[in-house]
Amino acid sequence: MNNATLLRRCSMAIGLTLAIWTETSLAQQTERVPALRERVYSQLARAQETADSGKPNEGLAILAEVESKADSMNSYERAMLWNFYGFMYYEQDQVDKAIGYFDKVINEQPIPASLKMSTLFSLAQLTLAQGEFKQTLDYLARWKQLADPSQYSKAYILQAQALYQSERYQEALPLVQKAIDDALTNGKTPDENWLILARALHYELKQPEQIVDVLKQLIRWYNKPDYWVQLAGMYGQLEQDEKQLAVLEAAYQQGYLTTGEQLRNLVQVYYFNELPYKAGQVLTEAMQQGKVDTDLKTLKQLAQNWILAKEYEKAVETLKQANAVAEDGEVAAQLAQVLLNQDHNTDALEAAEQALAKGGLANPGMMYLAKGMALLNLERYQESIAAFSKAQQFQQTQANAQQWLQYAKSQHHQQQALAAGSS
Repeated sequence: MNNATLLRRCSMAIGLTLAIWTETSLAQQTERVPALRERVYSQLARAQETADSGKPNEGLAILAEVESKADSMNSYERAMLWNFYGFMYYEQDQVDKAIGYFDKVINEQPIPASLKMSTLFSLAQLTLAQGEFKQTLDYLARWKQLADPSQYSKAYILQAQALYQSERYQEALPLVQKAIDDALTNGKTPDENWLILARALHYELKQPEQIVDVLKQLIRWYNKPDYWVQLAGMYGQLEQDEKQLAVLEAAYQQGYLTTGEQLRNLVQVYYFNELPYKAGQVLTEAMQQGKVDTDLKTLKQLAQNWILAKEYEKAVETLKQANAVAEDGEVAAQLAQVLLNQDHNTDALEAAEQALAKGGLANPGMMYLAKGMALLNLERYQESIAAFSKAQQFQQTQANAQQWLQYAKSQHHQQQALAAGSS
């Protein structure tokens, strides 16, 4: 963004624009000043018309001719000359030169108070856009010396911006709040940029509750997706989980959560609020739309939510997808457990064997235990005894394995007895 664009935006934010001062606009004067003679004004107007017609250099050349006679001009005429110079340079995005000439305007004495006030305010705007915040505050202080207190309100935001950029947050905040309160008192909607500045100041002052209040105002009057997301984030920071969830759900229903990061955040919030089915739905949709990568991490997260939601068929399907890309056996181990719990013993046995074959298990004994249970359910007792015996060798599963081993042996003995009796 160039300086002129930045200045225009700043000017729009406070409801002011730079203007060329004419005799008409200077009709109300608060001090005696020399007259602006017609021959001088006509030359200045001709310079401006030439610049406006797309010939800025020729316009500046006309001003240079006028300047050559500056010694014969009075203070008001010189001030108007510098004002025209400043405005032309501003129009050409040569802001530094514009500031220099506008500064010359206010140093001419005497000139109408209205011209001096207007120029001081324009200088405050320009220096703010240039990042010269101390000068901005200095110009505003001089402007206040001339302005009526009833006019101070139009400088609140400009001054607050300069204070914010100068890291004087505590001083800036009351000014922004005054501007907001004045707008509300007059039945107007506070400018969005004012509220954004207030939010930034509360952030720097570490005032999360106040940030929440400002974000609510931004949503009420400007209703943009980012504000919903930020409000949810603030509720999360304040550990107000139910409010965070409510805001995120409302944002999701309005189509405001569009990025993978935002959708993952919603999934996490659903998960922590014990709503795994909704988490699974959102994550599945995000993957289908390509907003979230269908990678191992995401598939494992999805499977976990389906398991917690007791959607075991979906969990199995997801775990199979994840197992296809997993290098170690952890996913296959989880798949074996889910299949075993669903009494899919043959598939559980296959998954457990695959987990052991892939390796890298944090608790390999569990897979021998799972393998033994699946074999026991399939009445393959000798094989189950071997699996439980193997599970006994691991400390984490030793106790359970011993119990199941005894049970498997008793079942095997009964099988043998029945076989012997039938023969």
